[in-house]
Amino acid sequence: MAKIIYTRTDEAPLLATYSLKPVIEAFASTTGVAVETRDISLAARILSAFNDVLPEGQRVHDALAELGELTKKPDANIIKLPNISASVPQLKAAVRELQEHGYDLPDYPDEPSTDEEKDARARYDSVKGSAVNPVLREGNSDRRAPKAVKNFARKHPHRMGEWSADSKTNVATMSDGDFRHNEQSVIIDGDDTLTIRLVGSDGETTVLKDGLKVLDKEIVDATVLRARDLDAFLKDQVIRAQEDGVLFSAHLKATMMKVSDPIIFGHVVRAYFSEVFEKYGDTLFSKGLNGENGLAAIYSGLEDYADEIGADLASEIRAAFDKGLEDGPDLAMVNSHKGITGLHIPSDIIVDASMPAMIRSGGHMWNKNDQEQDALAVIPDSSYAGVFQTVIEDCRKNGAFDPTTMGTVPNVGLMAQKAEEYGSHDKTFKIESEGTVEVVDSSGKVLMSHTVAPGDIWRACQAKDVPIRDWVKLAVSRARATGAPAVFWLDPERAHDRNMTAKVEEYLKDSELVGDTEGLDLRILSPVEACQLSVDRIRAGEDTISVSGNVLRDYLTDLFPIMELGTSAKMLSIVPLIAGGGLFETGAGGSAPKHVQQLIEEDYLRWDSLGEFLALAESLRKLAETDNNPRTPILADALDAATERILNEDLSPARVVGEIDNRGSHYWLARYWALNLSRQTEDPELAEIFAPVAQELEEKYETVKKEMRGGQGSSADLGGYYWLDEEKTTKVMRPSATFNAVIDGLTARNS
Repeated sequence: MAKIIYTRTDEAPLLATYSLKPVIEAFASTTGVAVETRDISLAARILSAFNDVLPEGQRVHDALAELGELTKKPDANIIKLPNISASVPQLKAAVRELQEHGYDLPDYPDEPSTDEEKDARARYDSVKGSAVNPVLREGNSDRRAPKAVKNFARKHPHRMGEWSADSKTNVATMSDGDFRHNEQSVIIDGDDTLTIRLVGSDGETTVLKDGLKVLDKEIVDATVLRARDLDAFLKDQVIRAQEDGVLFSAHLKATMMKVSDPIIFGHVVRAYFSEVFEKYGDTLFSKGLNGENGLAAIYSGLEDYADEIGADLASEIRAAFDKGLEDGPDLAMVNSHKGITGLHIPSDIIVDASMPAMIRSGGHMWNKNDQEQDALAVIPDSSYAGVFQTVIEDCRKNGAFDPTTMGTVPNVGLMAQKAEEYGSHDKTFKIESEGTVEVVDSSGKVLMSHTVAPGDIWRACQAKDVPIRDWVKLAVSRARATGAPAVFWLDPERAHDRNMTAKVEEYLKDSELVGDTEGLDLRILSPVEACQLSVDRIRAGEDTISVSGNVLRDYLTDLFPIMELGTSAKMLSIVPLIAGGGLFETGAGGSAPKHVQQLIEEDYLRWDSLGEFLALAESLRKLAETDNNPRTPILADALDAATERILNEDLSPARVVGEIDNRGSHYWLARYWALNLSRQTEDPELAEIFAPVAQELEEKYETVKKEMRGGQGSSADLGGYYWLDEEKTTKVMRPSATFNAVIDGLTARNS
């Protein structure tokens, strides 16, 4: 039986699943397609990591491992919703909640000392950061704005902030000592096994990583960010922000870059509060309050450890932080009403979402007085910081973009088989002692080496040849299909990108791989040059395909969609798996926490499931390729038409109580989807099935509307945040008995 795997994830996307998945199951049942769920939420990942120590009744199937194997099969068909990547504060919160639900889990050990604590830490570390995406992404990314979405954005443009020619907003980035400037790269000659070792200044050798398998023609990189240079840079930026009278704002990726970026975030916190750490650093560090988990964790820790360090000293240190906030440059705020700054929680300021939002707002962020203000965006590593500065300078010169006329920048992203997973895995290390880190092959030859000092962040990454070939092939196919230029964003000043450029140039000449490229516009430009070209073409209403590596893919697929559409959640994200199957991603979940908060407070979910609608249609079309079922493409076409009508009639979720929310949009989807199916003529039997469904949904609209909006304005009880109570959440997310009866009746008739 053909089946679609629908992932259960976290926060707002998970809540929407409770409402939308029954609709999908009901409609798919008419084609003989099963829709199955696999739980890859943070809570489920935590529990599955402890399956061997939990009692049998509490064990959770390791769905992520199962899906990882499925992606390597030609019949894989997976719809992947946004999930929590999980910073340490989020992970700790999820563990606490599971403990409250009766799961006997150990606390997350910040500084493990015993074997038991080290084991627990290793298990927890295996599920945080970008634990999900590398496992599922056994293909490269094709991400673009669907035509219907782009047309809607032109007819109904989102609000864009005005840019001033004298805006003081800028990006600050390192000019030396960072990952970009210290990068080394090699192309492997023959399958091999590498070792990463630290040769100390005393001559002693410590193996950091051994048994690292690499394949022939694979690109392997190594680089280091020097703590001394980072601290000097950050000190200068704190002074610069104060002198310029702009907000100080750090932009990192502490969720995906789960090893490197929390460490960098700690440096930012310590640089801003340099006087506090100079005076009280020993006390703070003795309790693990080093800033890596943010200012909120420091405040909480001072309360937790007040008895140990003394209540008077804890109060004195807290007052010193408050004075530091008063005396330092104003900070960009995450929530000015609650006093939450950009330094409070590392996962609150994720560069790929926060920078486009700032640019869209005219270069402004919010200050402590809830007013917009120019900002200094501090992005320490210079690898891609120039991209954002290019857009800022263009907007300062030419004003904000115009969504009614601007072109689009779809992306072809390299990510298959964990390509370019920088900073988020077991090849990133905080250096503990002075020496030299070496990457050595099986013969003992040193391939790459860096002198290091305590506190430096050293990392390596890999990009296998098969994904690179597939990436080039996908880029050419998209250029051929659209007629738009395809531009490879590769930096000649980076060692990795120089090796990548050589491969791209070779594979573009391989006609067996990419076909005939005559007449196609295929270019290789530095990220800054490629960005300027794309921006120039956007303003002229022209489209340009960005072809980028993994991290830059994340940045670009938020940056341009947020300018074009107001959100990246409305992008179509297809991952043609190398083995032949398909992974269909449903957009970004960066605003999901705020949506959950509103639901809990007001029983109103403004999450837009448009990404799910778009992904489902492509998933159904993929099924048609493999199961020869003539009904699945009919279902897909009718769904796309329903989605376009919802957009055109402004039936997507609004923002405030009393309007259509996520659940209401699912009613309209079901109604128009059924109506389209009842009117199509390709399959009369299918039309006959859906005619009464469409009629019943139309006739009972007022009742459904009343039932769906009946609880709005009051609080909602989900029984948890990371580990929801099934009965309570179902009741909240399926509030209309009338609508449920229609949908469940359709399922029952076709089961």
